[in-house]
Amino acid sequence: MEFLDPQIEAYVLSRTQDEQEVLKKLNRETHSKVLMPRMLSGHLQGQVLQMLSHMINPSRILEIGTYTGYSAICLAMGMQTTGKLYTIDINEELEPMVRKYFQEAGLESKITYTLGNAIDIIPSLDESFDIVFIDADKVNYSNYYNLVFNKVRKGGFIIADNVLWSGKVLDKTATMDADTKAIYDYSNMVQHDSRVENVLFPIRDGLMIARKIV
Repeated sequence: MEFLDPQIEAYVLSRTQDEQEVLKKLNRETHSKVLMPRMLSGHLQGQVLQMLSHMINPSRILEIGTYTGYSAICLAMGMQTTGKLYTIDINEELEPMVRKYFQEAGLESKITYTLGNAIDIIPSLDESFDIVFIDADKVNYSNYYNLVFNKVRKGGFIIADNVLWSGKVLDKTATMDADTKAIYDYSNMVQHDSRVENVLFPIRDGLMIARKIV
């Protein structure tokens, strides 16, 4: 998942704002208590998401895939003072931990956290989003994109995580597993969607950023 030389990465982190204390605690607890802690956005990517959110100055954010809440906190920190972030996840076991850190970050009133299947929940959201962050089950990335597209304002952004998928997207398509093929197809779909401008950032496991232009 990490593509940077460790020394370069250490230098990058030394020139990046320190991780906020609440995020540092969440990072530690995720790594000590939760399965697959590599799913956490982490310091560098979290800071990138927070900076993007500050730059966009969103009023409404939708996150698909909460995990332990790290990326939601980062994105919410860049919202307008009256902003609202909606985050959806299917893992009920993590709910107490997620809600604890939303409260500790002082963001519980700004975050609507919903448990359930995002495919079913997204159509019920009556909002126009400035940012959508997709970081959930890979086989549904294209479905999520299509479901949220008309709910993103013109000039809004759809950001998808893990689009490099530990480099597996370079494998021959005939040998790709289902997740890799889904990620590969998602990137191709966005690349050829004339309704957006897009760039793939090689940050951590890859962030595909698409800006809606129609």
